Amino acid sequence: MTRIIAIRPEPGLSSTLKAGRELGLDIVGAPLFDIRSVDWSCPDRASFDAILIGSANAMLQGGDQLASLTDKPVHAVGQATANAARAAGFTVATTGSGGLQGVLDTISAPTRLLRIAAAEHVPLTPPQGISIDTVIAYEAVPLPLPARIADALDEPAIVLLHSAAAARHFVSQCKRFGLDTSHISLAALGPRIVDDLPGNWRSIHISPHPRERDLLEMICNLCL
Repeated sequence: MTRIIAIRPEPGLSSTLKAGRELGLDIVGAPLFDIRSVDWSCPDRASFDAILIGSANAMLQGGDQLASLTDKPVHAVGQATANAARAAGFTVATTGSGGLQGVLDTISAPTRLLRIAAAEHVPLTPPQGISIDTVIAYEAVPLPLPARIADALDEPAIVLLHSAAAARHFVSQCKRFGLDTSHISLAALGPRIVDDLPGNWRSIHISPHPRERDLLEMICNLCL
């Protein structure tokens, strides 16, 4: 069976490895980023009605300021993110299943949102009557590709890509190790992740929906 390589940061990496193995995939991984909190200032609480988050890291790395915001409902990108919000004491108003823009499009206007985001985050287009104030509460710090993962990439493999930043950093690490990418396939959570990505890849596959389950099930079909 083709070896599957996951490179997303923790705690998502462990979740991906568990889900992949439950589906019978030969999957290994190592985080190529370390998620770290950054100092941020909260706008006047009266200036927004609800919170928008695209990752559980918004809750895990948001710091002490979150405690003063728990009366604000949360619109979360997916179930894991919603669970993290509830664990932090928030009420979840919306749980999406196909990207943060999809969540945004379902919110009733007029609504003023505080988006708690990473330093690198997906741009959004607010519908009419929706406003967004974005604060940066965490960042993804690149890590070197471990030698054991580089060794695994000497054989045909499929690498899972959950973000454009991960894709770019993975390319840089392939160059660092002098890897032959012609036998490496890429499987991305969405098309934006691999737009204009350099490299001579064996193949590039896009998940039919921006959900991890769909990404892993696509991999299963590729490995049949």
